[in-house]
Amino acid sequence: MAENNAVVYKGPCNVVIEDIGFPKMEAMGRLITHGVILKILATNICGSDLHMYRGRTDIPPNSTLGHEITGIVIEKGPDVEFIDIGDVVSVPFNVACGRCFNCKEQKTQVCVNVNPKKPGGAYGYAEMGPWQGGQAEYVMVPYADFNLLKFPDPDQAMEKIQDLALLSDVFPTGFHGAVTAGVGVGATVYIAGAGPVGIAAAVSSYLLGAACVIVGDYNQDRLNLVKVGTGCETVNIANYECIADAIEEILGKGVRQVDCGIDAIGYEAHGHGHNFRDDDSTDALDTLVDVTRHAGDLGIVGVYMPIDPQGRGKNAKMGRPAFEWGRAWDKGLNFHNGQVPVGRYNRQLMNAILFDRVQIAKAMHTTVISLSEAPYAYNVFEQGMARKFILDPHNMLQHATDYISERTAVAV
Repeated sequence: MAENNAVVYKGPCNVVIEDIGFPKMEAMGRLITHGVILKILATNICGSDLHMYRGRTDIPPNSTLGHEITGIVIEKGPDVEFIDIGDVVSVPFNVACGRCFNCKEQKTQVCVNVNPKKPGGAYGYAEMGPWQGGQAEYVMVPYADFNLLKFPDPDQAMEKIQDLALLSDVFPTGFHGAVTAGVGVGATVYIAGAGPVGIAAAVSSYLLGAACVIVGDYNQDRLNLVKVGTGCETVNIANYECIADAIEEILGKGVRQVDCGIDAIGYEAHGHGHNFRDDDSTDALDTLVDVTRHAGDLGIVGVYMPIDPQGRGKNAKMGRPAFEWGRAWDKGLNFHNGQVPVGRYNRQLMNAILFDRVQIAKAMHTTVISLSEAPYAYNVFEQGMARKFILDPHNMLQHATDYISERTAVAV
């Protein structure tokens, strides 16, 4: 039986590579006849993985990490009808049954059948069910016909694999933030956070027709990257006591608010001008309340956890940080929050990539590394390095052209 090396969480700021055993077609005490096993082509490190890496969640030690997965089908259950051995596929990080009322309404981020604890499942994530993480060599994917996005041309897919590898989470997440923020033709947009999700939100905003996109962060390296990658305006928030001053400098005298606001950071935001407080973690939200016009929309795709062992203050530890709710209510702002339902967007974004409408990997400065280098990548990414790491468990991305001749011989 083949080994299955994976990234395993041992404790705060400590991940290792261990053999976790080849995946089985079973979960939650029953056989998974509707699933497949993938040989993983690409598996990314996500900014939300850092919440677990830092010990900011209640994920137990020895859990496997990773939820951004692209792979080749090497085995399938008897109930899988439309996915075949050898298919190259993207895996939405949402584990979803396709049968419950939420899934039927494209709300796959809160499927009611895949997590015994609460609605919503994901691979290798705190509180999101018993699903093995995808930063590994192999992984089992349930409800394959519903969940998997098959790339129509495997040869073309391998030519654009770094872009397509971003369809499992980060690109749809940024797009969801822009859509729910109401971005459209001629819109002005402020994005809190210049990490990979912020870059994806900026790219998405321009795809949707935005006139001016402004990204704020205190990490100048990340701001430089998003500026080069997307052409957006940038604001180093460390230089402003009031972010509205920066908005006015960019949009013109007397214009101190934008049409649309996107939170691409979440509950570990800090340093956003005068909003910073020592006892809470809502700096990004408070900034968006300041700079978004009355009756505007906020797309909140940054992660907020119900439990934060390292939260700044008692309420923050319980997922109840202080927040300027009164001002938000008074302005009539519309909040749209939660995880992205990846399947609502991934096919359209795949086509945008395949037809050269967008080069998301270039904008995000993706960097391909081996699975064994994951502990190093977690360390430097946690420190704010301006890149998006793609793990290559089988050394296939570096030799993508060699893959074409072997894709029908994917025996384990």
